[in-house]
Amino acid sequence: MKKVNSVEEYIEVNSHFTEELSLLRKIINSTALEETIKWSMPTYCLNGKNVLGIGAFKNHFCIWFHHGVFLKDKHNLLHNAQEDKTKGMRQMRFESKKDFNEAAVLSYVKEATENQRLGREIKPTRKTKTISIPSELKNALKSNSELNTSFKALTPGRQREYCDYISEAKRDTTKISRLDKITPMIIKGIGLHDKYKNG
Repeated sequence: MKKVNSVEEYIEVNSHFTEELSLLRKIINSTALEETIKWSMPTYCLNGKNVLGIGAFKNHFCIWFHHGVFLKDKHNLLHNAQEDKTKGMRQMRFESKKDFNEAAVLSYVKEATENQRLGREIKPTRKTKTISIPSELKNALKSNSELNTSFKALTPGRQREYCDYISEAKRDTTKISRLDKITPMIIKGIGLHDKYKNG
């Protein structure tokens, strides 16, 4: 997708839906939402929070509502773009200008704006993965208090990287040699892959 810096540029790039996108933009800009560009797409916010966006694709143009799951959908216009993946976002999709009713679109935009004003939004949930410490590392942590303290001070992600590094070795001798290699790194408080991340 071409990077765009303004809504005008986005509409220009998607010239096959210039009229339709301009009309959607006009409807949305008649409300209290602030217009911006995020992810190279026209996005509309209320007090800095994403409410909706508009987009054009090869055969259709659409509005997506970031928290569309809370909309009443009186006209049965909303779709879940990715079933089982998308929790809150809903999409309203059209193939031509004659497909959409301006008053209906405006009513959804106003409802989405009001929902945001009321704080109706799905908060992202972070999955916490349990860290399974391999026995070789567990024994080393028990017998080396400095290593134990340093390991506990690492972020969960770094702890997981070290545990996986040892667990992935097939042979016991490889596990032990890997443990010897990472012990000074853990004590220094650095991650297994830090040298790749920084360079």
